[in-house]
Amino acid sequence: MDHTLEPRRTAHGHMARARTARGRTVGLAATIAAVTVAAVALVGVAPAQASGKTSTGGDYAVTVNGTTTNPAVGKEYKLRDTAVTGTIAVRGKHNGFDIRVADLGVYDYTLTGAPDTQRMVTTPTVVFASKVPSLTATQLAGTRLSSLEVRDDTLVAIFSTGAGKFKIQAKDGAQGGVFQMETEFVGPVTFTHTLGAGLFYFTNPYTGKINFGDGTPAVTSGSGAHQMLLGKDSPQVATKTLQTATTTTWTVQPGGRLGGVLGEDAIELSAGATNCTSDCQAQNQIHGSLPVPPDPVDPTPLPTR
Repeated sequence: MDHTLEPRRTAHGHMARARTARGRTVGLAATIAAVTVAAVALVGVAPAQASGKTSTGGDYAVTVNGTTTNPAVGKEYKLRDTAVTGTIAVRGKHNGFDIRVADLGVYDYTLTGAPDTQRMVTTPTVVFASKVPSLTATQLAGTRLSSLEVRDDTLVAIFSTGAGKFKIQAKDGAQGGVFQMETEFVGPVTFTHTLGAGLFYFTNPYTGKINFGDGTPAVTSGSGAHQMLLGKDSPQVATKTLQTATTTTWTVQPGGRLGGVLGEDAIELSAGATNCTSDCQAQNQIHGSLPVPPDPVDPTPLPTR
């Protein structure tokens, strides 16, 4: 993901928040240009570790083979070398999703809209209808849940097959670097991301990068307050092969990953991921604070084809 669990700090070690007031326009173009140049000069970004943002904390429960487990606060639940049938259900305070063991795809990745200063929706909203790797029958043969670890707002699941391994990491945050999938097969793996109903990919006019969202403006006060729903695909050692208004397809190389980033981290002026395939937490970390441009206004969906 694009950020570690540590809060961002300035060079002097003080806590810093990059977001400015919504609608800021004065000096924006100059700021974007200057920071983009500086960001490109940084050595590495995008650590391979999930990190969510929430003001109220997260709490995952997981259902495997019909048994639901929600470990006590601060306690860890571990499961090893288990044959699994059907679907693994992951349900958190801020997000939830299903893992279908038959194809190792993730389905109905949903933001719950639970009360939180970082939330981007106020009712359950399916952000991704599916995130599916294209694995052959040979690659899927003998699939087992090699390892599952759940602790508070963090989940790590590793599946082993006769041909390799597949890893899913998730964080129960309202936004931030909340999800990623990693492959360890001999050859590249194709992933297809399909957005939920009402969401679309668009070109952010402030950064020129591809984001996704539903175009609903933020509500800044009251019981229905929420930030604008914004996100991006977060690849590493991966090549985009298809982009439509609602779908992206990526070819991920062995050791690479495909993640998702939500909220202000999805639109900040970072340089993007490096091609690190191991021990990426240290090499791919931005030590500092990056400006966040204003929310896009009435974003235009990309063409359907």
